[in-house]
Amino acid sequence: MTVNEKLHYVKMNGREVYKRAVKRNLDLVDSTLAESGVKADDIALVIPHQSNLRIIESARERLGLPPDRVYSNIDRIGNTSGASIPICLDECRKAGRVKSGDLVLLIAFGAGFTWGSALLRL
Repeated sequence: MTVNEKLHYVKMNGREVYKRAVKRNLDLVDSTLAESGVKADDIALVIPHQSNLRIIESARERLGLPPDRVYSNIDRIGNTSGASIPICLDECRKAGRVKSGDLVLLIAFGAGFTWGSALLRL
């Protein structure tokens, strides 16, 4: 029955995923900063999962962060899935965007509505 009705395929409501991803990114930043006792101004760089440029930009704008404080490479190499944050961090270190002692906030929202964050002092 489910095969005949095509209920065995994954379906996504893109608009709803977008709204939830932006909200979750905002929540992740707020909760991570609150739990660590760090202020947004203390963060050298935010590196989000590179799922969608619109999600990244919308979250950045709502957080009130300038473009140079949120790193993105999706426009150059696309969504590299679980490797996106490590690739971005590597690019930032090689380019001198972050250095030893900097606080870097990593945030991710992914398939199955999973999410996580990490605050690193390099």
